[in-house]
Amino acid sequence: MSLRIGVTGGIGSGKSLVCRVIETLGYPVFYSDHIARTITDTDPQVKEQVMELFGSNIYTYGKLNRKEVAEMVFADNELLAKLNSIIHPAVARSFEQWCMQNSNSELVFKEAAILFETGIYHELHKTILVTAPEELRIKRVIERDGVSELEVRARMAKQMPEEEKKRLADYIIDNSSNQLILPQILSIVQTLSDTLNG
Repeated sequence: MSLRIGVTGGIGSGKSLVCRVIETLGYPVFYSDHIARTITDTDPQVKEQVMELFGSNIYTYGKLNRKEVAEMVFADNELLAKLNSIIHPAVARSFEQWCMQNSNSELVFKEAAILFETGIYHELHKTILVTAPEELRIKRVIERDGVSELEVRARMAKQMPEEEKKRLADYIIDNSSNQLILPQILSIVQTLSDTLNG
C-alpha cells in the first residue's frame, strides 16, 4: 500500500512549487484545490447542492462564479462550513479513486491548502508543511494575483496560524529565499521511502 503524504502551507508559501518538484522526482501528486474547482463545475450532484445554497445564478455558462462565492463565504463562516460539507466529501471520493489508480507508487502526495483546518490530515500517514516568512509570502501573492497587501493579509487571517501548523506537521520545508528547497525535499522523500522499506 502507498504511503499517503499531505502537503500544505499558508498562502504564498510555495506548496505548489514543492509539489511540482515532487512530481519531477516521479511521484504522483493530487491537487485538492484544483480538483475541487473541477468538481464544482462538472459534478451534477455537487452543482445541484451548490445552487441550492447560493441560488441558480451562481453559475454562468456552467462555471461557478468563484469570486462571488468567495465574497459570500468570506463574511459568513456558517455558509463556508455548508459549502465545505458539499465539496470535501466529493474531493475525498475523488482522492480514493486516484489512490487506487496510483497504487503502484510507494508514495502518493495530496496537496491541500486547508489540510489541518479541515482535519483531513488525520486520514494521511504523514504531513509536510511548506513555510516562508510572512513578508515574503505577501510579496509573492501580490505579484502572483495582482491583489493589495490588505487583501492578502485578510486571506492570511482566515488561515490557521503558522505556529499551530508547525506543531501538527511531521516535516517542515523552509521555502525562504535563503534556503534551497530541493535538498530538503530529497531528504524527506528519502526518509519516507526508508520508512516504507525499513
